[in-house]
Amino acid sequence: MSFLHFIQDPALLVCLCAGIGLCVGSFLNVVIHRLPKMLERSWQEDAAELRGEPAPDSPKISLSMPRSRCPHCGHLITAMENIPLLSYLVLRGKCRHCRAPIGIRYPVIELLTALLSAAVAWKFGPTWQTAGALLLIWALVVLTFIDLDTFLLPDDITLPLLWLGLALNINQVFVALDAAVIGAILGYLSLWSVYWLFKLVTGKEGMGYGDFKLLAAIGAFLGWQALPAVIMLSSVVGACVGISLMVFAKHGRETPIPFGPYLAAAGILALFFGETLSKLFVPI
Repeated sequence: MSFLHFIQDPALLVCLCAGIGLCVGSFLNVVIHRLPKMLERSWQEDAAELRGEPAPDSPKISLSMPRSRCPHCGHLITAMENIPLLSYLVLRGKCRHCRAPIGIRYPVIELLTALLSAAVAWKFGPTWQTAGALLLIWALVVLTFIDLDTFLLPDDITLPLLWLGLALNINQVFVALDAAVIGAILGYLSLWSVYWLFKLVTGKEGMGYGDFKLLAAIGAFLGWQALPAVIMLSSVVGACVGISLMVFAKHGRETPIPFGPYLAAAGILALFFGETLSKLFVPI
């Protein structure tokens, strides 16, 4: 069977993308864990240079170095211990050396990435839309968990994602180029306007600039028609979660809540159900 025939078969394409998604999910775990540390070190180096001080004496870290290791005993993770999902199941969620528990989030992210990748292949088939949607999905997964951990949406991901959306839509992969450009502009300006209105009224910052850039990137991929649904869905879900945390977890009103995960989830829904959602929120 040729590879061309392989990717033309819907079931085989779904399985292929699910397998790729598992492997990518393993790498996304590394990005989620290391990218904020890399950015923090870069900021410290810039600040030290401005103050005329030597660079911080902390170990350098990249996405490839040093090798992954157990945070409890320092045991280096071997290739056989790093097989997506399978290694976690074989090891029963514990380090092979010290038997300390491995966080459940690692296999969850791998499985989530695999399932979303398979869903993309099932919906879009062997097209450029599948390639673009996979990149969008993977970026949104990374941004979601980085924002949950650090309240950051790194420019290193949001800005390339925005340009990628515009580049893909030069050939109308998802929407016409004019709709993508307008989507990027309106995506940024809509939340930017809310930010400044809230700040003028309350004197406080209600969200970060990363949220503006993320919505701009979603608009660049899916066009301005998707923005009302994305904004409405993310706002409603975010409000419900915030109220629930205040009622059940006794969070104060001043406790910050990351907005990026709700934008990302709404963007994924718009990717899969964009036409239906657009008819609901933009009845034209």
